[in-house]
Amino acid sequence: MPRKCPLEQYRNIGIMAHIDAGKTTTTERILFYTGKTHKIGETHEGTATMDWMEQEQERGITITSAATTCFWKEHRINIIDTPGHVDFTVEVERSLRVLDGSVTVLCAKGGVEPQSETVWRQADKYKVPRMAYVNKMDINGANFYRVVDMMKDRLKCNAVPIQLPIGAEADFKGIIDLVLMKAYIYTNDLGTDIQETEIPADMAEKAQQYHNELIEHVAETDEALMEKFFSGEELTIDEIKTAIRKSTIANTMVPVVCGTSYKNKGVQRLLDAIVDYMPSPLDVAHIKGINPKTDEEEERPTSDDAPFSALAFKIMTDPFVGRLCFLRVYSGKITAGSTAYNPGKDVKERFGRIVLMHANHREDLDEIMAGDIAGIVGIKNTTTGDTLCDEKAPIILESMEFPEPVIRVAIEPKTKAGQDKMGLALAKLAEEDPTFKTYTDEETGQTIIAGMGELHLEIIVDRLLREFKVEANVGKPQVSYRETIRRAADQDTKYA
Repeated sequence: MPRKCPLEQYRNIGIMAHIDAGKTTTTERILFYTGKTHKIGETHEGTATMDWMEQEQERGITITSAATTCFWKEHRINIIDTPGHVDFTVEVERSLRVLDGSVTVLCAKGGVEPQSETVWRQADKYKVPRMAYVNKMDINGANFYRVVDMMKDRLKCNAVPIQLPIGAEADFKGIIDLVLMKAYIYTNDLGTDIQETEIPADMAEKAQQYHNELIEHVAETDEALMEKFFSGEELTIDEIKTAIRKSTIANTMVPVVCGTSYKNKGVQRLLDAIVDYMPSPLDVAHIKGINPKTDEEEERPTSDDAPFSALAFKIMTDPFVGRLCFLRVYSGKITAGSTAYNPGKDVKERFGRIVLMHANHREDLDEIMAGDIAGIVGIKNTTTGDTLCDEKAPIILESMEFPEPVIRVAIEPKTKAGQDKMGLALAKLAEEDPTFKTYTDEETGQTIIAGMGELHLEIIVDRLLREFKVEANVGKPQVSYRETIRRAADQDTKYA
């Protein structure tokens, strides 16, 4: 079956940030403006499409990464919205492993916050090209220029604004595009009525200064552009965009845009920037892996004609379809009903159904190809980090490393009948989440659960009750005290 969308028009991106920077709110606006949804969901009302779990809707935070697909200007954008809370950092880690680019959302007031630095380091680890979106330009204390300086200072990155805000706090009303040198003023609450105008006179000098800095940065990427720049010639818009894209993909530059997602300003221009500057699967390095037969490194080109290879990056239990395995396809293609090979476990897996995910909604697909992210129903033995490939051309792709749990508590069911149910439920939850561990303490006989923090374990216990109908008590693990010889002692004994 031929492709509906050419591979060069794919964008696989993640939305990552510190908690409450506005990731999910931004994603909800992206879905609205691309026509994926027809009503804007709000996190504080518990109606956000991407926060589909009951716990997420109640708490107003993202707990699990959610995937969706939308289209903008004939480009297919696969988005993964990730949590900002440190307890769920595994969701960011495994999402970044399979994505080609990411948008870091920063609060215009808070700037670079602790979890912003953590997710940035995770993206550094996988060499993921990034751009930054300075959100909440309408709140008190918003300062775009301070955030750009913080990025340079704390993240040690080459942050280059490609937009400037017009006004700030309550007076924020639009943006200046430093590539096109045009102003865009938002005139209605839904952000759908945008007026393109000349740059306001009071900002003309600042806009020209930042435009010149941008041109200097892009001229450094190419000798031909450098010559043109020094000879005083104007660079064309296409030349500037191509150079920004090249620098972003090479991780030598981080384009910075701005807006306020909650007030619906700046999101369409963010989408334009994603399409213009984020890499397609063809722009990133070919995936490498080890051939299990020869133990030699091999490379798989991003092509539908290459042998099939994919990485399982997430397992979840769906109440309607059962075990669901999320895959990123790196090369080749496969149809529903076909069989793939798991070289790590030396088993064959049958692809019962292939589904395109939109948060927790599913759309059946006949086939997936290189660059696609999809869910597979029917896979039994594959776990997070496993490779699935063509049996005739086996390859083991680089897996993922996950942090060890930092907190442990004892857990027991409230009723005797719940013991077996709890064991099965904990095993399923541990399979979904590599940072959650469960085991029985041999000395005390207690069941111990371990995770990344109190909130993490609180959510686990809550899910036991809601999804598996197991009521449980938690408490401190018992300590097994042992006696030991501390020092030498004299002993007198009389024999009668």
